[in-house]
This record gives sequence, structure tokens and C-alpha cells, in this order.
Amino acid sequence: MHALALSLAILAAPLTAQAVESEAVESPRARVTLVAEAASVAPGQSFRLALRQVLAPGWHSYWINPGDAGEAPSLDLDLRDGGQAGALAFPAPQRIPYGPLVNFGYLGEAVFPLTVTPPADLPPGRLYTIEGTARWLVCADVCIPEEGAFRLDLPVEAAARPDPAAAELFRQAEAALPRPSPFAVRLGFEGAKGAIELSGPGLAPGAVKEAFFFPEAMGVIDNTRPQALALRDGAMVLSLARGVSPVPSPLAGVVAMTDAAGVRSAYAVSAEPGAMPALPAGMPLWQVALLAALGGLVLNLMPCVFPVLAMKAMGLARLSGASRRAVRAEALAYVAGVVIAFLAIGGALLGLRAAGMAAGWGFQFTSPVFVAGMAWLMLAVGLNLSGVFAVGGPAMGGGARWGSLGTGVLAVAVATPCTAPFMAAALGAAMAMPPAGAIAVFGAMGLGMALPHLLLAGFPALTRLLPRPGAWMESLRQLLAFPMYGAAAWLAWVVSVQAGPDGLVPVLAGALLVGFGAWALGVAQASGRRRWIGRGLAGAALLGALALLPGLSTAQAPAMAEAPGEAWSEARLAALRAQGRPVFVNLTAAWCITCRVNERVALETAATRAAFEREGVTVLTGDWTRGDPAITALLRAQGREGVPLYLFYPAGAAAPLVLPQILTERMVIDAVAAGRDAARPAA
Repeated sequence: MHALALSLAILAAPLTAQAVESEAVESPRARVTLVAEAASVAPGQSFRLALRQVLAPGWHSYWINPGDAGEAPSLDLDLRDGGQAGALAFPAPQRIPYGPLVNFGYLGEAVFPLTVTPPADLPPGRLYTIEGTARWLVCADVCIPEEGAFRLDLPVEAAARPDPAAAELFRQAEAALPRPSPFAVRLGFEGAKGAIELSGPGLAPGAVKEAFFFPEAMGVIDNTRPQALALRDGAMVLSLARGVSPVPSPLAGVVAMTDAAGVRSAYAVSAEPGAMPALPAGMPLWQVALLAALGGLVLNLMPCVFPVLAMKAMGLARLSGASRRAVRAEALAYVAGVVIAFLAIGGALLGLRAAGMAAGWGFQFTSPVFVAGMAWLMLAVGLNLSGVFAVGGPAMGGGARWGSLGTGVLAVAVATPCTAPFMAAALGAAMAMPPAGAIAVFGAMGLGMALPHLLLAGFPALTRLLPRPGAWMESLRQLLAFPMYGAAAWLAWVVSVQAGPDGLVPVLAGALLVGFGAWALGVAQASGRRRWIGRGLAGAALLGALALLPGLSTAQAPAMAEAPGEAWSEARLAALRAQGRPVFVNLTAAWCITCRVNERVALETAATRAAFEREGVTVLTGDWTRGDPAITALLRAQGREGVPLYLFYPAGAAAPLVLPQILTERMVIDAVAAGRDAARPAA
């Protein structure tokens, strides 16, 4: 298929069909030739050659600095009749994410011009022979080094003649080269941070949509980190993250800008490292904390938290008619549980990041071991609500407060598969902050989620609005066990997605042991005699269930067969975009209930499928069920820490449209229509 696509690309580009072009070196991945802009050359008069690459969809080659991995193309010329040849000139690169790495290079077609000057004493009437050997590296899912030999025989005449068939190719090649910068440049680093500032006419708020600095030296910056953009009248600043290599003096590179009209321009820049320009002002901590609190509050309404609403409802019902002191104590215990759980997750995230591991919001649900344990916990909670066994002491004693604290912890654990509105921006900003600021943001998120109980702690009289306790509470308690059983069944299904059907065997066996342990404990509590026997049996059953978990950690994840569209990969996305096709990217996970709801109500409806088909949209689904590092890198590139994430790439657009985390059918259809209108040329 790649060979066919490459052939079609070549046939569709008749620009140099009759130009002076060498015999092509072809593979299923690339077609490479040496092209001359002159039909004939004159003694001592310079002319241009170009190494031309036409790459198959999904394959890319590299810039001078290939980024995190790769190798730039090279050309060695043999001018047997004498003369001089300059160096290859490289077009402005683009940023190509590749799993957890970022490459700098080219998709589609790349033309590398150079200048050749024949000797002044070259006699007219003969041929000027140019031979050369080129080497290049092309990558998709694998990287393959290629090379080829080229030859051109150009007639020598008294006056050089340009080749009209090659004129457009060289015009486009020149336009793709970085232009000399009209801006003054300052750059510098302080510790792990850095910045580059461009100043001059034309730079103003709103004038540039996005920009990126490509240094020529490898390893100077962390290529995976986003470069925050700030504009003021007459100046633009990009933040940089320090890499592992020494900073050369001067530091040269290319700044690529996309203006408000979507036009991309590139400028060659160079500056001596000095004092670091002022970094773009990030969102202040209080704003991030406010977003986090709002996100935590909305998290109470997300589908992920519905199973725990059963326990919360019982807790609130029990508080009706209680003393102010008891109400305040239980409400604060729940608040403490929620906040502690958020702080623990935030600390774990920061620790994993510091250790170089890819981890995002909901990272624990990427492990089938954790999911199986949560399934058993939900089952145990359901059995407790059904009256099989009891937990804690008197209704308003210390045991109840410990139960409220545990409920808060459980609510957060179950909520982490979801991200709510406001949370995505807060999490992305938090993970770019120093550890203390990040922990503060996670604490604010916990306070937001616990806000209803925090209000009860401040105003215990609100419990008077609740129904009075009575016999109905026992029926309600038993009824609310069934959402917990449903949650356990759902989590068992998630394990089957993560570890295959064989993964269900230890989960179901463990569920049987948990059920037996709960029964044994309940019998011991009811009998009042020889309770140690029941407790011992319950403990042995729990240990037996835990012994089943290690086998799940090594299970292989099957393909997400029911996912709509094609499987996402950076190579496939790049290939579709190179073909000018619109693409909808759905980043999801089996354990993300919000993702599933969105797919059912917005992405897999007849109207949405019809809109995708009508506009030629290809759907790519990225399955983050087991924490794919490539998808983690894409989430981070978009400033996100978890799923769901929906990206729509209109045909020819430089950047995707980011859709909300809670989707409707109309949102998706409108985004597709807006992308179509933006891609349509103006009349």
C-alpha cells in the first residue's frame, strides 16, 4: 500500500516531469532524486541543485537536528570536472511526536537545495558531469537507513539556460527555507528553565497563534516540553526547558510561527546565551486552585462517582436528626478522606514523574491488579450494605467517623477514571508547577469535591432538611447495595479488557473468596461465640484473594476490538494529515465511564457517523486502558493528564480543535462543520 501511495504521489506531482533530474532511487518508503534548476550551465556561473525526497504516507525524514532520535540526510558530490559545491540547505522542520519522543523533520515531500559553481575555464560544447552519493534515514514504526548514487550530465554553453520545468520546484524549495530573521533575538537559561525572545515590528497580542524554537544543536532543550507563548507589543517570548547537552555559543536555530490567518513562517535566528528573558506569565496559583476546586465539585456529578453515591446517600440519611457535634465530626471525616486521597494521588504522580515514568490522572486504573482489587472492594461494600457483615461501632461513634473517612478515600479512588470540566486545565497547569504548588492544587481539588460535606460541617442545621431516620433506612441501605454490585461487575469487565478473558478467572475466584470471607465474618458477628474462627476464615479468604493478583500484572492486553474507527498511532495520524484528510482522535480507556457515555451518546450515533462519512473524517481511537506511553505523550503535548480527550484535525489545519470532555452529538457535528468551513478557500 505504501508503494502504491508513493507512486500516486509521484504521478500527482508533474512539476519536474521533464526537468533535468537524475534516475530515481526508489523504495516502498521514499523516492529520491537529484534535480538541477538549469537546462545548461555556463563556465563560472553558479546554479542550484536539489536533493528531492518524496516520502510515502506515514514515513518521515529528518532536519539538521533530528530531535530526540534520527539522522539528517547527507550528500557528497564528486565534481570530476572541477568546481565548488555548497552545503545542503534544510527547509524549516516540523515537530513530529513519536511515542514518548519528539522528532524534528519532514512528512510528504522535502527538497534540500545547494549551490554548485562550475570552473571558469570549463569549455562550452561538452557535458558537465556531477556524481553524488546521498544517505538518509526514514522512519515510521521502524527506522530504515537508505542511500543512493546519482548522476547528472549537464550541457555546457556560453550562457546558462534555466529549466522552466524545474522553476516551480525551486521556488517552493526556497520558500520553505527559513528566512533571515528581521527580529532582534535574546535567549538564556537559568537552571532547568530558559526562554527566547524575539522583538521587532509585527509582533503583538493576537498576531501569532503558535510558535516553536528548533535549535540546531541536539540536546540543548527538552523537545517534548511545550513552549509557552507570550506576546506583547513588539515582542514575543517562548519558554524553553533545558536539555542535557551544553549550550553552544552562539546558539542558532529556527523559530517557526503560525499567524492568526494560519500561515506558517520560519526565521533563522542566532544569539549568544545571556540573561534569561522574562518567562511568559503562567496562570497564577490561585486561579489554578480555583479551577481545581470547581473541577472537584463537578466531579461529584460524573458517572464515575455514581457507585459511591450510594454510600454518600446512606451517610447523609444517617445524619438526619443527629447532634450538631456528630454531624460536624462525620462531615469533616469525609472531607479529610477526600483531601488525603487527592494529596496521596498528587504525591504519587509527582514521584512517578520524577522517576521518569509516564503517569497521568487515573494512572492506577491502567493496572489490572488495581482494578481487580477495586472490584473486590466494591463487592465487599455491597455485601456490607446488604447486611452480610458489619463494619465499625455505634452509629455515631468513632467507627462511623472512620467509615466516613474511608468513604471519602473510596470516592476519590473511584472518581479518578474521569476528568471533569475545569479539571483538565488545572491538572495540566499543576504538573508544570513546582511540587509545593502542584500539591496545593490537588488539595484544592479535594476540597472542591468535598464541598457539600464541608458546608454540612459549617452549617450542621442543614441536616434538618433531610428525612427523619426510620425503618425506611434499612430498606434504602439494602437497595443501595446494588449499585456497588454493578460497579464490581463493571470493574471485572475492565479487567477482561486489560488482561483478556483469562483475566476474569482470578477476578471471579477472588470475588468468591471475598464473598466467603464476608459471610464467615458476618456469622461470627451474629453468633457472639468463637468469633476468632470467623475472623480467621475471613482473613484467610482475603489472603487467598490477594495471592491471585500477581498473575494479572503479567497478562497481555488484547486489542480494544469494540473501539470505533482505526487504532491511533502517531504514524497513522501523520499519514492521514499528509494526505489532507480530516481526522477525529478519540483518546479513551475501558475504565473511563465518561468516555463510554460520550461514545454512546455522541460519537457512535447515526447522525455523527453520517457527518463523519459525509466529510471524509477518519476516526482514530487511542486506547489508554493500560497506560500506553505514546498516548501519555500525546496527552501531555495537549496539556492534559487523563482521558477523555477529543481532538479534531480539519483538513490542512496546523493544530487540532480540542473538544470538551462532556460531549453531545451536536458538539461533534458542529466541530466537523467548522473544520470544513475553515479548510474551504476564501472566495
